[in-house]
Amino acid sequence: MENIIVALITGGVTLAGVLLSNRTAQAVSEEKISELTREVREHNHFAQRMPVVEEQIKTVCRRVEALERRDA
Repeated sequence: MENIIVALITGGVTLAGVLLSNRTAQAVSEEKISELTREVREHNHFAQRMPVVEEQIKTVCRRVEALERRDA
């Protein structure tokens, strides 16, 4: 009888430890996913802005070339 009680107590403590560990691991995973989502959104915003910046650089280069031709 004592062995059964000890086994039940040990099983209960082990179950509680596993549940607590799983909760912690789940919280860490959710935080990592949240951070990755934020980084992806930031990257996507940057990727959307790059064509605009490239076009602006081309315009500036053309204006500089025109000024150089005018001064030469």
